Amino acid sequence: MTGEGSSVPFSHFYQGGWPEGDYRFFQIAWVVEDLFATARRWTEVYGVGPFLVLPKRTHQARYRGKEVPVEMQIAVSQAGPVQLEFIQQTAEVDSIYREIFPKGVNGVHHFCTMTADFDRTARHYEAMGYPSVAQMLGPLRVEYFDTQKDFGHITELVEFTPEMMAAHQRNAAICSAWDGTDPIRILTRDGYRLPE
Repeated sequence: MTGEGSSVPFSHFYQGGWPEGDYRFFQIAWVVEDLFATARRWTEVYGVGPFLVLPKRTHQARYRGKEVPVEMQIAVSQAGPVQLEFIQQTAEVDSIYREIFPKGVNGVHHFCTMTADFDRTARHYEAMGYPSVAQMLGPLRVEYFDTQKDFGHITELVEFTPEMMAAHQRNAAICSAWDGTDPIRILTRDGYRLPE
């Protein structure tokens, strides 16, 4: 497809390589009330897919200094160079997700960037006046900074690891080759299953 009066494909403007640098976003995330309904609607309206759904699980988090178990389910897809993430919190506890969107309300929650120098990048956000308000506790370092006042969203910082990058690249390749079949895929150890 090309623009009227132009031989330059529209794809030239939004397709690109993997973002590089500590402050380049690779993901936009939404908090949603119904993960499967939201993913299904995105495939119908925007033609994005497939959505890869992770099993529901509980993540230990530190939210505003207090350790909390956050039960949630996540789905991701790839649209050009940007990963789309849907987060459905499935148990009611205080969290960085509920702080922004109470139960029943959907919306853009955070933009995410990845860094190989986590401490330096975290210090940058805090020095700019954006405090750390939550951290996911586990082997992968993940932290949320309150950038809402200036930008209308939280900023998520994820530590770069080769394993994390390989997983994102596998998912992106699946989406790039998608032929429209099985638009919602619940990931399993040996592949995926479809929603019931």
